[in-house]
Parts: sequence; C-alpha cells; structure tokens
Amino acid sequence: MTRGEIYATDAEKLAVAAAEARAGADEGGIPIGAALFASDGTLLGSGHNRRVQDGDAAMHAETNAFHNAGRQRSYRDTVMVTTLSPCWYCSGLVRQFGIGRVVVGDDRSFLGGQDWLAENGVEVTVVNDPVLIAMMGEFIHEHPALWNEDIGED
Repeated sequence: MTRGEIYATDAEKLAVAAAEARAGADEGGIPIGAALFASDGTLLGSGHNRRVQDGDAAMHAETNAFHNAGRQRSYRDTVMVTTLSPCWYCSGLVRQFGIGRVVVGDDRSFLGGQDWLAENGVEVTVVNDPVLIAMMGEFIHEHPALWNEDIGED
C-alpha cells in the first residue's frame, strides 16, 4: 500500500482497507480499515480505527484515512472504501466533503448511515466479503464492551 499507487478494481481497493483492518487488530485495536482513492484509483490515503491505540474517540478508520490523504481541492470524485458500514459520524464526513462513492466491505456486522448516504446521492456499493464479516464477528464476540464503546452503545 503506497500512497500514489493505482488500484484499478473495487476488490484491489478493498484489499487496501482490509490490510489496514488487520494492522489495527494487530495493534490491539478495533479491526476496521479504510482508504480514500481518487476516481482513477490512485490511493490518496489509508488508515484504520485508532480509538484504542491513540485514546482518541474521533479516530475511526474513515477519519484516519481522510486525515492521511491530506488536503484535496475537492472530494467529489473520490471513493471511500471501508471494511465496515460507516457509522453516522463517518457518514457525516462523507456528506460534509461530498465524497461521491463509498464501497462497503461488510454491512451485516453493523449497519451505519450507508442508506442515508445513498438517499442523498452518494453511490454506495456493498460487497459483504465473508472474510471481513468473520473478522468483525469474531471481534464483536470477543470484545463486546469495546465494540459497544466504539458504536456509542451502553
């Protein structure tokens, strides 16, 4: 995963996000990864959920990828690829900056604001990759308190 490298297919893009999710898990964090791409497939930035590692409640995978992409003149032609359906916070980021497309690796473990995004003109593609579903399911089963903290549940 090198910033500036081109990833042609959704599967290649999702592999970048999945590698980030595994990195987060290896660090003892929540296994969610994301990456932001230009319309031609150029990787602008990638990241993973760092809430545990950084002690920062705002550092979700999508916000970490967005942060690592740096300033862009416009986000209208960008694609956010995420291993898990974006929560309302991250869905708000997509809408605020006009990201035009979102690719979701798993919306069975958690369903965030992706329907709201689609209703408001964002192109949403759901993959439901069995490996990502299994990884998230295992994490939720093994760490229910941490998962509930991440999604704002008591």
